[in-house]
Amino acid sequence: MPGNPWPHDMMITIEDDLQQVLELLWIREAWVLEPEGPDLPPLLVDTPAPLDASVRAAAPVEAWREAWPRVWGAVLAHAGNIRDADILERLQQSADRSDERAQLLLELIGPSWQDALGAAAGPDDLQQWMHAQFERRVSRRHPVRLEERPERAALDALIPAWHCGLTKVAEIPCAGTYTRRIGEHTLIVTAGTRADTARYAEALAPFC
Repeated sequence: MPGNPWPHDMMITIEDDLQQVLELLWIREAWVLEPEGPDLPPLLVDTPAPLDASVRAAAPVEAWREAWPRVWGAVLAHAGNIRDADILERLQQSADRSDERAQLLLELIGPSWQDALGAAAGPDDLQQWMHAQFERRVSRRHPVRLEERPERAALDALIPAWHCGLTKVAEIPCAGTYTRRIGEHTLIVTAGTRADTARYAEALAPFC
């Protein structure tokens, strides 16, 4: 398109609905885990109400608190992977209950918090919160002018990052700033950072 500053071959994937990431963030706050670690994300903007004290008292909260940073690191690392274009087709063609299907599911979904924390960590409250987050994301996606979209607004910083390998931006609904390069092609930022052109450009700059 004449006059379009967007490089014709530049494709940037935006992921703001990484389920394993969102669920793990909810678990941290709803169970009041308060894990400690050198590189943990800030708290959620939409903070869930803590689960009832009696429910928390009956759960292995201390073990979950210790496991959370490790699980976060594994889930975040998987979020940085670029999915093979044919993985869904390969999954459909694999045999039920086969080792191949199990490996493909692991590649697609990634490490699960259930493996370390167990299904009890995700009660119905989690699904209600996830649904509310989905509704919030949908409301933010109402059509806006092309030049007002975050990637267009920060295009001068996005193009050099793309030249350095950036192909995916992962967004998390956490307060403040949390900007990390994960893998060779992915940048993770908070929703607030991506919504602010100056902050977004500042986050994109160090990708090279």
